[in-house]
Amino acid sequence: MSALAWLNGEAFTVAGQHVIWSDMVGNTVGLIALALGWRRNMWTWPIQLLSGVILVAAYASAHLSGGVGKQLLVIGVAVWGWRQWVRGRRDAQDGSIAVRFGTWRERGLLLAGTAVGTLAVGGLFTAVPQLSWNPWPDAYIFVGTLTAMVCQARGLVEFWFAWLLVDVVGVPLAFSSGLAFSGLVYVVYFALVVWGMRDWWLRSRRASVPTAAVAEGVAA
Repeated sequence: MSALAWLNGEAFTVAGQHVIWSDMVGNTVGLIALALGWRRNMWTWPIQLLSGVILVAAYASAHLSGGVGKQLLVIGVAVWGWRQWVRGRRDAQDGSIAVRFGTWRERGLLLAGTAVGTLAVGGLFTAVPQLSWNPWPDAYIFVGTLTAMVCQARGLVEFWFAWLLVDVVGVPLAFSSGLAFSGLVYVVYFALVVWGMRDWWLRSRRASVPTAAVAEGVAA
C-alpha cells in the first residue's frame, strides 16, 4: 500500500462519522503548530508546512479542490512566515518574536484584503463548481486562514481574532464535508485561540510599558 493510499484510508468511525488518517494526522500536526505559535516558537512554521502537505491529501480525498488550493497557499505562506520570524528575532522580547497590536492602517488593509479576497475566491468557486461544493463558506475560510497566517507572521495580536472568525464557519463546514476530525480540531482550536489571544494581548501590553517610559524620559 502506498503512503497516499494509507493517508486516505479510514482510521476509525465514531458516531457515524468516518475519520481518515490524513484528516486526523494533518489536523493534529496543525494543532501542534498553533500551540507553538502561541509560545512564539520558530518551529510553528515548518510544522504548519508539514500539516499543509498532509491535509492536501485529506481535501483531495473529499474532492474539495478549493481546500487543496488553500493548503498549497498555506504551505507558501508558512515559508514566508518562517522567514519573517527569522528576520524579526532581533526585536524579540524574550528570545522569540515580538508581538503587538496592528495599527489602524494595518487593520484596514487586512480587512479590505480579506473582503476583496473572499469575493474573488467565492466568485471563482461559484463559476467553477468543481472547485468547491459550498463556495462562499469555503472562500471565507480560505481567505480567513491566509489573513490569520499573515497576522501571525507579522506578530500581530489580531492573528487570534482572525482565527476565531474562521472557526465560526470552519466547524460546521468541516462536519458537513465529512471531515469529522477537522470539525473536532476546530473546536480545540477555539480553546487554544482564546488562551493564545490572552497571552499575546498581555505580552503586547507589557512591551508597551517600557516604550512609554523611554518616551517620557526623552521628553523630560
